[in-house]
Amino acid sequence: MTGKGKEPGTTARTDHFEHALVLETARVTEGAALAASRWVGMGDKNAVDGAGTEAMRELLNTLDIRGTVVIGEGEMDEAPMLYIGEQLGQGQYEVDIAVDPVEGTVVTAKGLPNGLAVIALSERGGLMHAPDCYMEKLVVPPPAAGRVHLEWPVEANLAALAQSLERGVEDLLVTILDRERHEGLIRRVRGAGARVKLIGDGDVVASLAVGVRGTGVHALMGSGGAPEGVLSAAAMKCLGAEIQGRFIAEDDAMRERFRAMGVDENRVYKTDELASGSQIVFSATGITYGELLNGVRRFGGGARTHTLVMGYSSRVVRFIDTVHLEKEGARVTIRV
Repeated sequence: MTGKGKEPGTTARTDHFEHALVLETARVTEGAALAASRWVGMGDKNAVDGAGTEAMRELLNTLDIRGTVVIGEGEMDEAPMLYIGEQLGQGQYEVDIAVDPVEGTVVTAKGLPNGLAVIALSERGGLMHAPDCYMEKLVVPPPAAGRVHLEWPVEANLAALAQSLERGVEDLLVTILDRERHEGLIRRVRGAGARVKLIGDGDVVASLAVGVRGTGVHALMGSGGAPEGVLSAAAMKCLGAEIQGRFIAEDDAMRERFRAMGVDENRVYKTDELASGSQIVFSATGITYGELLNGVRRFGGGARTHTLVMGYSSRVVRFIDTVHLEKEGARVTIRV
């Protein structure tokens, strides 16, 4: 369903857009993943990002939305498309849009695991307009939601998490970005008895792994991008998991930006503040292979994608395995 052919002056709507857009949003991340997958392993992160961004923008403009990008590729003077404030679509549903056409451009360019195409939609005002800065984060699964706090010592949070999951601290696996700034955090997590999974990039997919049972990952700790924190919040809200975040101002210019945007650097923001919408759609499609989502698998004349798409108020979580026949006359034998 698209906005084409609508009468001039049609009033935009925000009600019940989830039911109309859940599967359409999956189509958007699938398209971005397919485009970016052409550059997997080619070593060119800009080509990866450009292909995913262009495909995502083109598909968003076909949806029945009047959308505004609130988390995107950068400010208008930094990004040619999917920039913050860009208006997309001419349909009936007024939505805010958060995107990361390729989360993990470097890992995707290198052909490493966990490259992802990601998007979240909400009603207007339902996703926080986060500044492009670092955010200190704590992500825990549904049983631990409301039972940890970012300001507590690491050891206290691990103990509360273990109790929530009815296991010992030594049974926990915590994901942390492999950065020099996290050396102290890593020592404390290991010192408390928990194990650490170090990742090079991609804390949205790492947050998803925490929110979905069966991945073997029990928490995410440390600092990463604030825009990715908002995208993660949209997913955690749909999954019933929790993210807590505190914005990090590295200089006075960023503190002034915080003041202009109404951001408090001393405040711990929780899931419902980062993603306050009563309607949220979240979709992620694997580009390269990961523990949660398969990457794009190409065959002669087509490809296969694996997508996680969710709606908050509609209470639906779907894993979608899709075969795309891209060339005229392409045929494929369907296998599980």
